[in-house]
Amino acid sequence: MTEQSSLLLRKQLAELNKNPVEGFSAGLVDDDDIYQWEVVVIGPQDTLFEGGFFKATLTFPRDYPLRPPKMKFVTEIWHPNVAKNGDVCISILHEPGEDKYGYEKPEERWLPIHTVETIMISVISMLADPNGDSPANVDAAKEWREDPTGVFKKKVARCVRRSQEMAFD
Repeated sequence: MTEQSSLLLRKQLAELNKNPVEGFSAGLVDDDDIYQWEVVVIGPQDTLFEGGFFKATLTFPRDYPLRPPKMKFVTEIWHPNVAKNGDVCISILHEPGEDKYGYEKPEERWLPIHTVETIMISVISMLADPNGDSPANVDAAKEWREDPTGVFKKKVARCVRRSQEMAFD
């Protein structure tokens, strides 16, 4: 499976380089490792994250696309669906099959048809529309629900500002 997954990832990277998708850029952390990607998510327009440049890594398993990659923000981001350590928690990055907690339908979880592009579009959508019912960061979810234009907005604005400063280092 390793050779097939490597070829598939190379094809997806070439396609993204040839036809970039609005809202993110992607490349390899190291040219010798197709399984480690670095992405930059551009904060979506008309959201609290607008203007931000959020770096993250995508780490693909050797049996990709049968199993999902792991995504972790390197740039600090305050969001209900991003753990404080940067791990992204969205349905399509969850292992395929039944959800033992009964929260997600199997078709909402990872499917081998997903690509880097569909993952990133889902992450951009997540920034614009958090899922407060299944938070990875309970504190951010509480603030987002109870005071979205107050303390939550301030913390996000600080993250956006820091991401802009880091983007030009």
